Amino acid sequence: MRIPTAALFGLFFTGLYFFVAIFAGFIAPYGLGEIVGDVWEPARLGYFLGLTPDGYDEPQYWLGTDQIGRDLLTRMIYGGQTTIWIATMATILSFTTGTIMGFVAAVNGGWIDQALSRFIDLVMSIPSLIVALVVLSVLDTTILTLILVMGLLDSTRVFRLARAVAVDITVMDYVEAARLRGERVGWIIFREILPNALSPLVAEMGLRFIFMVLFISTLSFLGIGVQPPAADWGGIVKDNKDGINFGIGAALYPAVAIATLAISVNLVADWILNRTTSLKGGRG
Repeated sequence: MRIPTAALFGLFFTGLYFFVAIFAGFIAPYGLGEIVGDVWEPARLGYFLGLTPDGYDEPQYWLGTDQIGRDLLTRMIYGGQTTIWIATMATILSFTTGTIMGFVAAVNGGWIDQALSRFIDLVMSIPSLIVALVVLSVLDTTILTLILVMGLLDSTRVFRLARAVAVDITVMDYVEAARLRGERVGWIIFREILPNALSPLVAEMGLRFIFMVLFISTLSFLGIGVQPPAADWGGIVKDNKDGINFGIGAALYPAVAIATLAISVNLVADWILNRTTSLKGGRG
C-alpha cells in the first residue's frame, strides 16, 4: 500500500505530537511550574538561526523562558499533553453521543426523528462559544467540565452528519432485509449502518478533533479554559502575548504547534476519506 507524501507528513507529525503528549513527564527537561531563569530569556533555537539579540551568549533554553521565567519548552510539552488529552476525550464523547442519537433518529423516523432533530436545531441556533462562556462562567472550570461541555456541544454537529449518512443507508436493500427478518434496532445500527458509515465519520472525526483543539485554546485564551497551574497551548499564548510588543516570540510557539497539528490531522483525515469513499454492502 503506497501512502502519499502528504499523508506521510500528516502521520509523522500527528504521531509525534501524540508521542510527546503521552510521554511528557519523561521528555520535559524541567518541572511544569519550575522557574529556571529570567523573564523572557531568548531561545537557543533563535541563537542557532541568528535571531538572538546582540549581547547574549548562547542561551540555555531551547525555546527560551516565559513571562515569569519558566522553561517554555517544558510548558509547551505539558501544554500539548493537556490540549490533546482534552480534545481527544471531548471528540470521543462528541462522536459517541452524536452518532448514537443520529442513528437512532434515522432508523426510527417519525416523532423520534422530529423531536431529536428539532432539539438539535435549537441548540445549534446558539453559537457554541457563547453557550460555553455562559456555562463555564457558572460552573467550576475543571478538566472534566471542559470535556463535558465541549463534547456535548459538538455532538450536535456529529448528529447532523450521522443522521444524514444513516438516512441514505436505511433505504438500502440489506437494511430492509434485516428489518423483514425482525432484527432489533441495535442490531441494525451496529451491524448494518455503522460499518457503512465509517468513512465519512472517521474523516469528520479528524476535523472535529481539530475543532476541539481550537475550542479549548480559545477558551483558555479568554481565561475560562484550563486554569493555572496547569498549562495548555491557548493559555501559553494568553500569558505571553504582551511579549510580542517587545519582539519576544514566546506566544508564537503554541500558535505554530496548533497550526501544525491541525494541518497534520487534516492530511491524515483526507487520506482516510479518499481510501474509503465508497459504501460497502452490509450483510443482508
